[in-house]
Amino acid sequence: MAAYVLAGSRLESVDEAGAAHFMEHITFKGTEAYPTTRAVSEAIEGVGGSFNAATDRESTVYWVRLPLREAARGMDILGELIVRPCLRSEEIESERAVIVEEIRSYLDDPGEHVHTLFDLAMFGDTPLGREIAGSEESVRALPQANLRAFWAGAYRPGNVVVSAAGDISHEEVVALVERAFGTGAGVQPKFDPAPALPAGDRVMVVRRETTQAQLCLGVPGLRRDDPEAWTLEVLNAILGDGMSSRLFQSVREEKGLAYDVSSYIVDYADAGALVVSAGVDADRIKPAVGAILRELALLRDEPVPADELARSKRYLGGRLELRMEETRHLASWLGGQEALHERVLTLDQALDELNAVTSEGIHSLAKRLVRDELLRFTAVTPRSRGRGLEAMLKLPGGAA
Repeated sequence: MAAYVLAGSRLESVDEAGAAHFMEHITFKGTEAYPTTRAVSEAIEGVGGSFNAATDRESTVYWVRLPLREAARGMDILGELIVRPCLRSEEIESERAVIVEEIRSYLDDPGEHVHTLFDLAMFGDTPLGREIAGSEESVRALPQANLRAFWAGAYRPGNVVVSAAGDISHEEVVALVERAFGTGAGVQPKFDPAPALPAGDRVMVVRRETTQAQLCLGVPGLRRDDPEAWTLEVLNAILGDGMSSRLFQSVREEKGLAYDVSSYIVDYADAGALVVSAGVDADRIKPAVGAILRELALLRDEPVPADELARSKRYLGGRLELRMEETRHLASWLGGQEALHERVLTLDQALDELNAVTSEGIHSLAKRLVRDELLRFTAVTPRSRGRGLEAMLKLPGGAA
């Protein structure tokens, strides 16, 4: 079972930075029916189940997985965490230190930090660009009253989408949700529109005592339900999703420039990005960036061959089918679409969308997205490396 609260970091003002993520933490400290952290965890783990939560820009999802006979218990826990948390003052204060340590762990990990930098370079100093968890300073300064107001405004039953996957009927789920969550529409939160992209600095480099350089290079993408969203999905698979992708085969296998190289899509209600990330030898940053730029330019300049397109579609379609075999992923598929997308697709409908993507469509989209002026680059490098990179941030050949 999964419960999507339509409240993420994008709802926060500057003074509230980190509130959505803080709320995810503090709900697990105790509820009306389960007043302690131990009581909450034992209620699920005591029957062999597992549960957790995650905060994103536009939603916070709570999930639980447990034996079918304990379905009522699982739904009750979700309802307790979301609509009946205790929010005790002493636990809010003690949790500040825990969240600060979590933020520090991200900053201490170059592979995490470089993605945070890229968000800032692409989306600017906005709720889409700032770290979801906030900063150490914002978390320490966040007033308890603001945190409780965030919960009171956003954590309403009418602002929650619940999904379930397993041997259980829709009617049973509805009855469980009504009992666990109650009713209450409240005011559906709104967020400011995304800025014109890219919104931040063209190049951002942080130098630290590391032995490897971590890189991100990308361009603005598409909004979540853009008509060409499936085309971008296939383009991304061809570019850098999996060991058969162009980036993996070229940058790693042929040139030996990186151990880890891949691409991914970021998508929000009204904005998105296509991002390439890699971990490379600090002395080979420029060759690695050059190799990545060449692969992007190739997508812009040449149509994808029919056999490669068919192979990428089979890869994406097969992976989607396999994910549907696992109840947690199926609940995520259904709940995520209902909460965040304009329509809920069945597996067959999704496969139809995937199979409708054409080489011409990919080529046209790549020509629109892959342009010099749209490039953004971030890196975490050793102190003596990573200089003069902006001059080389230019796509080779063609009319960009």
